[in-house]
Amino acid sequence: MCGIVAYLGQREATPILLEGIKRLEYRGYDSAGIAVIRGGKVLIRRSVGRISALEEKVGGELDGATIGMAHTRWATHGAPTEINAHPHCDASGKLALVHNGIIENYRVLRTFLENHGVRLESQTDTEVLAKLVGHFYDGCLEEAVRRALREVRGTFGIAVLHTDEPETIVAARRGSPLILGVGQGEYVVASDAAAIIQHTPQVIYLSDNEVVTVTRDGFRTTNLQAAPVTKELEEIEWTLEQLELGEHQHFMSKEIFEQPEALRTCLRGRVDLEEARVVLGGLDSVTRELVRCKRIILAGCGTAWHSCLVGKYLIEEMARIPCEVEYASEFRYRNPLIFDRTVVVAISQSGETADTLAALREAKDRGALALGIVNAVGSTIARETDAGVYLHVGPEIGVASTKAFIGQLTVLSLLAAFLGRRRHMSHPECLRYLKELSQIPQAIERTLELSSQTRRIAARFVEANNWLYLGRGLQYPIALEGALKLKEISYIHAEGLPAAEMKHGPIALINEDMPVVVIAVHDHLYDKVISNIEEVRSRGGRVIAVATEGDAHIGRLAEEVLYVPEVPEMLQPLVTVVPLQLLAYHAAVLRGCDVDKPRNLAKSVTVE
Repeated sequence: MCGIVAYLGQREATPILLEGIKRLEYRGYDSAGIAVIRGGKVLIRRSVGRISALEEKVGGELDGATIGMAHTRWATHGAPTEINAHPHCDASGKLALVHNGIIENYRVLRTFLENHGVRLESQTDTEVLAKLVGHFYDGCLEEAVRRALREVRGTFGIAVLHTDEPETIVAARRGSPLILGVGQGEYVVASDAAAIIQHTPQVIYLSDNEVVTVTRDGFRTTNLQAAPVTKELEEIEWTLEQLELGEHQHFMSKEIFEQPEALRTCLRGRVDLEEARVVLGGLDSVTRELVRCKRIILAGCGTAWHSCLVGKYLIEEMARIPCEVEYASEFRYRNPLIFDRTVVVAISQSGETADTLAALREAKDRGALALGIVNAVGSTIARETDAGVYLHVGPEIGVASTKAFIGQLTVLSLLAAFLGRRRHMSHPECLRYLKELSQIPQAIERTLELSSQTRRIAARFVEANNWLYLGRGLQYPIALEGALKLKEISYIHAEGLPAAEMKHGPIALINEDMPVVVIAVHDHLYDKVISNIEEVRSRGGRVIAVATEGDAHIGRLAEEVLYVPEVPEMLQPLVTVVPLQLLAYHAAVLRGCDVDKPRNLAKSVTVE
């Protein structure tokens, strides 16, 4: 949530800052602001809405500055208004601060400041933090930041400027990601590598309670007690081209169509067909402990939680290990039972999801082996787990996750085979499965040919305000994911259900106006799903089926059929989710929605 960019170098800061927050706009887009130091003054411009509005407001007014910072906001405290937008100043007007996160004790701090005669103007917790740093400022910005943050309870990624130190940026983090890009005579602080990669691939990742002070002479990192911290330069693995739209109208469309190649990249080097084994180098240090585990808990939020549900089926079927799925947001608040030889796997695209990170820390505190499945290299979850696996599907800019979900399913498929082969799967059985998994990219390519058909279906039903998605077994999580995608980007109410549960209440909703999407591929529950379709039809529901190629029978039961290639049952979710992604995408476009930046949502949820 929220995007931060700060720059110090020899070039004009304003265009670099504006371009940087454009690349981070998926992290928040209800307001934006920019601050630069020029002529001994902090110059600030803020606006409500998208960054384009801020650009128009700024014009050329801030030219000539070589240091500054910018922010794009996802509101937590206070409505999206200009006065609540970042940057915020201290009482002197000499200090400016941008912030990602939540200050949980801001009311106590606000009272403290007001008792010292400090007047606050906004509704935000961030202004309290800016005023607090200013209150403690006594000639050293770095020390003022440290002193203020020692009083703070909550999460933060911040960047701070002060006119008395016009060539210094101080940044710090706890819970919210922050990266320093190190270039040739210039530095970029950002909450995401997307804002840095066009300037330098060399970065350092700040850890919790670390502070970095950047000057023209270099940078130094310390903790909140001022003890030096040594950081190693790392290289961003993405390229600038991966962050561009290319020929696509939206990033979501681009990322849907990137899925075959993303899956190939995810699999590369991890499938050994000669030995019929899975190679997951990130798990080497814990393989013995993992294989001997008695119980696995998968934890995630939103789309990642749906991938956990699929993972449960795969792990229990292939590895014969009891597996549970937890909402990460609830895990640490219900006193979970962690027994001996329990493994907890945290799944997150960004690797910064606050709820998932909290669940991970709770699991570690209770003695579980903690693993991570994330896409963002160097993210907090990646660094705090005992071991883990990267998705390697490339950057995902669209707020509604698509290729990261495919990556999560793929890694969970690999993990299930990894454990199964070491516990009971035979060489031929594992070899067959891995060969079939290696062919899935081609199956997805064929499935993407349904794009024009899904657009036609979306146009036919797009005026319906309530949709139902049904699936059984492995397809139930895919029904949930299809419904979530439609809700996220088209604002159509949709509900995903196990098909058999429909008759236990939700069937009362079905009438001739309701589209019902049923995943009815050939699997061991096919006949049961056909019966559920009949129940829908008898009550006037409009059936849209996702079915296996060659299934002539389904065409007599459904008004519309989206045929997908036949693949083994355990791998079907990788294929059946694709037409549902396309259906949601086209529905959103037809309704005139902002596909990549749906209202009220942000890509990386770094607050509880």
